[in-house]
Amino acid sequence: MTTTTTHELPDQRLLDWLAEHDIDHEVHKHDRAVTAPATAAAEGVDPRTFAKVVAIATADGRTLLVVLEATDRLDLDRARLAAETSGVRLLSEAELETLAPDCEVGALPAVGALFGLPTLADHHLREDPEISFNAGSHRFAVRVDRAAWERAGAVTYADLAADRDAGPAWAR
Repeated sequence: MTTTTTHELPDQRLLDWLAEHDIDHEVHKHDRAVTAPATAAAEGVDPRTFAKVVAIATADGRTLLVVLEATDRLDLDRARLAAETSGVRLLSEAELETLAPDCEVGALPAVGALFGLPTLADHHLREDPEISFNAGSHRFAVRVDRAAWERAGAVTYADLAADRDAGPAWAR
């Protein structure tokens, strides 16, 4: 008898949410990939159309889901400004496990509504008609119509990514 863990399947709440909001989507299974750029490569999609999801806590006690292109890094100062608060920090792995116990850490879907959270997304994501993101597992992703996702998810856009050319030359 074969047993299936929840991480060997896409997150059912995500699939239900997509269906409930009539969002065209495709579910893709791929080799296990832990980073967003590696998942984009496993999916065979441009990393600029694969969404990396992080969660932040604000100084005033809120939690927000933040969505960036796979190759971008979150600028915490920009996130602070977008959240209109005095400070932000990334959630710890333990906090992520509590927030989304049915999802693998690092594989949160880009739908804050699933977790009762607002969703902030970087402006770069608006450049493509479709985006992909993890489906709660490091083995599954979904590709969705970006405009339908942003409408249904009440996504707010802001300037969140660190400058792409910042940092030492050897790191670029």
